[in-house]
Formats: sequence, structure tokens, C-alpha cells
Amino acid sequence: MKRAESLQKTIDTGVIAVVRAETPEKAVKLADAIIEGGVTGLELTYSVPHADTVISELVEKYKGTKVVVGAGTVLDATSARLAIIAGAEFIVSPTFDVDVAFLCNLYQVPYVPGTYTPTEAQTALKYGCEVVKMFPGAMAGPSAIKDYKGPFPYLNVMPSGGVNVENMAAWFEAGAVVVGAGGELTKPAQNDDFDGVTKNAEEYINEFKRIKSSTK
Repeated sequence: MKRAESLQKTIDTGVIAVVRAETPEKAVKLADAIIEGGVTGLELTYSVPHADTVISELVEKYKGTKVVVGAGTVLDATSARLAIIAGAEFIVSPTFDVDVAFLCNLYQVPYVPGTYTPTEAQTALKYGCEVVKMFPGAMAGPSAIKDYKGPFPYLNVMPSGGVNVENMAAWFEAGAVVVGAGGELTKPAQNDDFDGVTKNAEEYINEFKRIKSSTK
């Protein structure tokens, strides 16, 4: 049940913001700005120094809220275990790794590996992955999800890379269950403009709400 609940909570956010920063302090500021804008899904990447410590801080800070904190750019089982111990509710990788899949299954934590080909998607399914990350999304495009769902109609897809406010509707119409948003959402943080990040987050979540309301 734990994995199912975490997975549904993650999907319900609609938008998972990919958090990358040069320092732990900036990562926390960036996460706070994103959440202030209404995006409650966070993928704290392991490119952030001391990522597990940042995950732990954010999990504690937003305990009891709708915020879901996961770990991204997880390349090995050791990093996955550190993230899970720190409180990460989901694990995301740019590729599929068997050891990470086994570890996440052991701890009942959703594992969302990066896949690009049908073979990669099938491998992820065989090892219990209930959602796959279509990466890089900018290269694949929304139509790729429809192609995926031909042989794998039960496959849940999270596109990441190339998702923006303008094309978000196309991704969901193609069958995405949740989207990952990175550089375009967080770009103002490059100049320490966290108010700009909050504004972007508002635009993303408002577009997600519009899309969902139009499909009811």
C-alpha cells in the first residue's frame, strides 16, 4: 500500500518540478519558490551537493502538506537508499538500473526510470516500474506516448525535458499521467530571481488545472 499511496500522491501533483542548484541553500530557496507558486511535486536531483540532506530538510519542512519530495538523477542503488532514508517518496533516474529497481521494490518506493525505446519501457515494466519517464521528452514529442501505448496500453508515462506551459496540454492529451518540468520553470533562479520562479510555477499549475477541468 505504501508504494501505491506514494505513487498516487505523486501523480496527483500533475507537475513535478526538477530542482537543480549549485548549493544546498539555493536548492532549498528554489524549492520554496516553486511550492509558493503552487507546484507541490519536487524532484530534488542528485546533482545538488548533499542532495540527501536537502531532501531530508524539505521533507521535514513540508510534513503534513500536499508537497511530495522525491529524488532525481539517481544513478545507483547507494544514492537511492540514501534518498529513501532521507524521506524521498519517489526515485527518478535518467535511465533504467536493475539494482535501483530492486532496492525501490524492497522499500516500497516508486521508481520512475528514464526510457526512450519500447525495449527500455518493457524492461522497466518487467522490474515493477509503474511509471516511466520519457526522456528526453523534447526529442520524443507527445506523439511518442501514443506510440508507446500501442503495445503497452497500460503504461504510465511522465515526459520530462521539453515540457512547458505552451505544450503541456498536448502531453496530457497524448496520455501523460504527470509531467516533469525543469529548465523553463526554474530558469529565473539562474539570476537568483526566485519571484520569477514562483510566477512560472503559478503558470504551470494554472495550466494543469485548466487542462484537468476541461477534460472532466
